[in-house]
Amino acid sequence: MTESFLSPDRYRRSAALFEAAQRVIPAGVNSTARAAFSGWTPHPIFVDHGTGATVVDVDGNEYIDYLLGLGPMLLGHRPEGVTRAVIERIQSVGTVFAMPTELEIELASAIAAAVPSIDTVRIVNSGTEGVLYALRLARTYTGRRKVIRFEGQYHGFADAIYWSKHPDLAVAGPDRHPVAVAQGPGVPTEMGDSLIIAPWNDLDAIEEILVQHGDDVAAIITEPIMCNTGCIVPEPGYLEGLRELTTRHGALLIFDEVITGFRIALGGAQAAYGITPDLTVLAKGLGGGFPVAAVGGRREVMDLAADGTVSIAGTYSGNTIAVASALESLRFLSHEASYDDLYRRSNRLREGLAALLAERSIAGDVVGVGPVYQVWFTDVEIHNYRDAARHARADLFRIWWEEMLDRGVLFHPGHLENLFVSFAHRDEEIDATLERASDALDALVLRARTLTR
Repeated sequence: MTESFLSPDRYRRSAALFEAAQRVIPAGVNSTARAAFSGWTPHPIFVDHGTGATVVDVDGNEYIDYLLGLGPMLLGHRPEGVTRAVIERIQSVGTVFAMPTELEIELASAIAAAVPSIDTVRIVNSGTEGVLYALRLARTYTGRRKVIRFEGQYHGFADAIYWSKHPDLAVAGPDRHPVAVAQGPGVPTEMGDSLIIAPWNDLDAIEEILVQHGDDVAAIITEPIMCNTGCIVPEPGYLEGLRELTTRHGALLIFDEVITGFRIALGGAQAAYGITPDLTVLAKGLGGGFPVAAVGGRREVMDLAADGTVSIAGTYSGNTIAVASALESLRFLSHEASYDDLYRRSNRLREGLAALLAERSIAGDVVGVGPVYQVWFTDVEIHNYRDAARHARADLFRIWWEEMLDRGVLFHPGHLENLFVSFAHRDEEIDATLERASDALDALVLRARTLTR
């Protein structure tokens, strides 16, 4: 690590807070993704506040933020319209009633108008909840038990689906026929029997599975762009192939658009790619930074919840804070936001970073779609999780992260995470990031020489 990152003067307050937090919070944080063992060594950085495209930590260090709360801050930190709408709703109405409000109808209508696959929709609290309900709907609708999920993707932390995210390849089975690997102890092993693990970007493997197990496959669940192993885009025709194969074999296609929804386009990645799944899960881009999610899709599938055949419950589902934040977020995205400008800035950053790598003859690639991407330090194209596990240089990414952090640019230290661009990022932030990245990559070259000696 760089000396400045370890400097007690620079992170004195964060270090002290981390020490205090560990006495009352396991690992000192409230999510595994923030833990020291997830890359935030020697300790996570404690935030004081965020505004627009920047965050300031408790020691006064300011960063251009590409972490963006792991994605929810699509509009930037503290977007004025969303903040104002939530405050007004709390002051004038309240928060939780366990009874419906009129604005829930308006929000559901706005989601259905934006997302091609959604005829009807239920508001829930998190992407994990949305995924569980989607799987429940799919199994009930088809009368089948098994679900195909892809190695290297993440669909929430529930026992039924928290498998084979980033498994140890020594225990994950053959490349073409991965086996289900629980994320950790405490997940009942028998739940893995309901899952079929598949490699991403391999249509032949999916067809083989469906020929063999099709009568028992309720659904394929997938991110339309693989955003939980860095950023891996679908091969041309891949999503179309999944749509055709599921239709042919009587299974449902579920898009987990927790990350891509409203970020890739107003209608999500499904609108950008022109593929309509049967069910869609939305979350991070929906609420302008507030916790809200949704599961929706074809009317005849969603109607299983209409009479209670499938239970979709939750005391906090549809709470007024969630509804107000999502409505204002969608209003902004539909009427004020410029996706063209977002893509222009995002592409300029991505292309600029790629040029900086090339100028220094650093083997690498900057892969993504619009405002979500990752920098791979590798001389091999990454098509799936196993490519990333075998060929992406985590050690070089770590050096780059440290050097960028020292220069006031923030993103997750894990090379299997993402970098996000928000509507709040201006050209000035992009210019500053590229300037700092140039210096950081020069430092990486020097440190990598030492690393390889």
